[in-house]
Amino acid sequence: MAENQVGVLILCRNGLLRESLARILSKKPDIRVVGVDSVAPSSAEEIANLGADVLVLDSLHFLLERKLSITSGHEERSSFKCLLIAMEDDQRQFLAAVQCGALGYVLQEASAVEVLTAIRAVTQGQAVCPSSMTKVLFDFVASRALNRPNSRDRRQLTLTSREQQLIPLIGQGLTNKEIAAELQLAEQTVKNHVHRILRKVGAEDRLSVYEAYQERALGL
Repeated sequence: MAENQVGVLILCRNGLLRESLARILSKKPDIRVVGVDSVAPSSAEEIANLGADVLVLDSLHFLLERKLSITSGHEERSSFKCLLIAMEDDQRQFLAAVQCGALGYVLQEASAVEVLTAIRAVTQGQAVCPSSMTKVLFDFVASRALNRPNSRDRRQLTLTSREQQLIPLIGQGLTNKEIAAELQLAEQTVKNHVHRILRKVGAEDRLSVYEAYQERALGL
């Protein structure tokens, strides 16, 4: 990589967005596109090996899974920065992105110039978000200070490392049998884990487990 070039890894599910952004960024002398894909590498080490300084994403999925991996001790924190683009004007999504470590949150209607400006700002360690979201962030921090969970709530939310390992697999829609095969466990063991997870996170069914856990873990 040339000196002072920023390595950008584009991980967008939207194919048109992914390809268009890659073309635009490849023309910028201070930016080097190190990868373009719809699926993230399996580890932070792979991302580092690509030479990525900034990850450009159009979904929270990667950040949510990564937060779970770090929380359960399955992955180390790393130095790359994350920018979310083409996002909805949604306060809950924005707050979840911030809690998961994103440095930038750019809305769907943003121009290519605004996305480029955000990438450069995030590279410098600056935070980027719509002006309308600034007050949302201030209000959230203030409300958290007034409504910190008590020790009983924290104990109730705590999942074992095995239970945390199951969360993203449940979120992918895998059955108990499929999860058991993936983790080399007995199907009944998985069923017992899922039952405890449902109770701990307050989810009515397995389809809402992933979202319910994230909302409670992030304090939303």
